[in-house]
Amino acid sequence: MSDDNGVPEAWPTRDSTVVEATPDNVMAVISDFPGYPEWSNSIRVTEVLTTGSDGNPSRVRFELLAGAIADEYVLVYSWSEDGRGVEWQLESSTLQSSQHGSYRLEPVAGGTRVDYELEIELAVPVIGSLRTRAERRILGDALSELKRRAEAR
Repeated sequence: MSDDNGVPEAWPTRDSTVVEATPDNVMAVISDFPGYPEWSNSIRVTEVLTTGSDGNPSRVRFELLAGAIADEYVLVYSWSEDGRGVEWQLESSTLQSSQHGSYRLEPVAGGTRVDYELEIELAVPVIGSLRTRAERRILGDALSELKRRAEAR
């Protein structure tokens, strides 16, 4: 939300990290939705609703608690043919009006560079300090916790 007028706005987030694991191992963690509650501090419950003809999950339901932000939502996934990328879009949510995100994997010396992008728009305004804490928690799960999980495999 904008701090000055209380109008909901998009929360764009982008970051990258290098994981000491192969792209296949990193993608295995990303695509293992039932395992998310084990390593993600924000994701409480996941449920794969449908699977595509390629065997990858195509619709997944999440229950999220990131600080004071709680949501139940469904994402629709599109997986790259080379196994090094995934994108998603919001299908439904109790709190969000839109979400688009992606992971892109690139082999590098010593492992895999993971590029992460996420843009969320909430249906209701959220004060700046709650938003900042929620963003940090979501980004931390998306990269730091993903890195820890992939390197432990």
